[in-house]
Amino acid sequence: MTSTDPDWWRGAVIYQVYPRSFQDSDGDGIGDLRGVTARLDHIASLGVDAIWVSPFFKSPMADMGYDVSDYRDVDPMFGTIADFDALLAGAHARGMKVIIDQVLSHSSDQHAWFRESRRDRTNPKADWYVWADPKPDGTAPNNWLSIFGGPAWEWDGTRMQYYMHSFLASQPDFNFHNPEVCDALLDIMRFWLDRGVDGFRLDACNHYFHDAALRDNPPAPRAAGHDVPDTNPYGFQEHLYDKTQPENLPFLQRIRALLDEYPGSVAVGEVGDGDRSPATVGLYTGGGDKLHFCYTFDLFGSDFAPAMFRTTVEKFDEATRDGWVCWALSNHDVPRHATRFARKGDDPARIARMALAILIALRGAICLYQGEELALPEAEIAFEDLRDPYGIRFWPAFKGRDGCRTPMPWTDGEHGGFSTATPWLPVPPEHRARAVEVQEADRRSVLHFYREALAFRRNSRALQSGDLDFIETDEDFLAFTRRHGREQLLCLYNFSREPRDWPLPADFVTAFVERCSAPGITTNRKTIRMPALGWAFLRRL
Repeated sequence: MTSTDPDWWRGAVIYQVYPRSFQDSDGDGIGDLRGVTARLDHIASLGVDAIWVSPFFKSPMADMGYDVSDYRDVDPMFGTIADFDALLAGAHARGMKVIIDQVLSHSSDQHAWFRESRRDRTNPKADWYVWADPKPDGTAPNNWLSIFGGPAWEWDGTRMQYYMHSFLASQPDFNFHNPEVCDALLDIMRFWLDRGVDGFRLDACNHYFHDAALRDNPPAPRAAGHDVPDTNPYGFQEHLYDKTQPENLPFLQRIRALLDEYPGSVAVGEVGDGDRSPATVGLYTGGGDKLHFCYTFDLFGSDFAPAMFRTTVEKFDEATRDGWVCWALSNHDVPRHATRFARKGDDPARIARMALAILIALRGAICLYQGEELALPEAEIAFEDLRDPYGIRFWPAFKGRDGCRTPMPWTDGEHGGFSTATPWLPVPPEHRARAVEVQEADRRSVLHFYREALAFRRNSRALQSGDLDFIETDEDFLAFTRRHGREQLLCLYNFSREPRDWPLPADFVTAFVERCSAPGITTNRKTIRMPALGWAFLRRL
């Protein structure tokens, strides 16, 4: 049975399933909902609290399901509503909650609402999307840019106006300034809550409202952080007016009020807001009347260093006094962290173990992306095999997102046991060598370490919800304590590629927690000897 604790989400571990790449049940080369249901035992064996299922709604698949044409139905590619209900029941029977993606900032241009909206300027849904007249010279209404490249405006020759799209031109943005739009989208969420889902991952939730005056964005300071690589001109602007508007807060409060009608249901928002992300997360999760927690891009870089982790955590701690963060190292939009964090000569399995040892010790919820429990590296995809419109647009400077979306390898056989047909993306040989079946047979594998580490977190109130305090140390070490009541843990990480000694605080025992600490650690009364890329958890006397 699933937890009845309304605060279950605070220290939760969430497992992201990308259905297209998880398991194919019908031999068409594409994963589906029945495939996910068939593999629920694997997810449950990790000891997670919930699964987040990426979009499975009806869609022309221009952006792999993040362009929804019917929010209340399952795309035939993935199965049927009955298949979703079976997945939901199967997860609940195994004690796991189910969170589904809600892509509310935009729809597909094939959605019935947009087809009606573009017909003329007087129809009942004429104002459901962001339409604007051209400038006198015929150019776009302002300088806003699409994340997927080029202007955020597309000319429509039927209405003789431009419409706004923050992503692909086939993903028009809703006009949240229209109350009818907000009501309709909340009704969609109620539909899924009534079916029994336990919450929502809100895609691009700071993109809901735009500046009603359509003011131009200013140039971005070149030293500022950006949501996307500098190969994309989107990063050249400071996005003051096309997203993260103050009108968003009352709508988030309406979402929370809806969820409060369904005790235990939650909303986790995706926030990509550059340097403003901590402040935005603080606004969106503060006060207990908006989102429960937020998911950010701040650990999705390639910097695997103590200063990065400490600086990031401290920024969010300062900005989210009574809010909550969901930490993640990988997802369906970024290269896998076993590759991102590794230097030349590093063992991806070692990187994966150490990264998880950090993740389980952070204050907040945590999210795992399918395949990271196998230490899968980023797949190299040939240009002719690309499916991601983002990758195709920016190739070769940016290779897109297909490298992290390849099918889950279950066996070392043909297609990794994912499908009996040729998969929609290839399964690399190095992934098949790390397949679930292979790692199940090896007690020293990353898969078994994931189970042990998540059990360690689950059995520790300090790691789930305790206070976190950093300890000053040198640049090669990350050290902090987690404290809840009488339980106090010292979490210590050596980022050096050489063994290092670290002085032990007098009030911590010299015996480390062997089950989750790295092998090769030795201690005496005064120091702990840490192996290269090593970690240790120590209990206070």
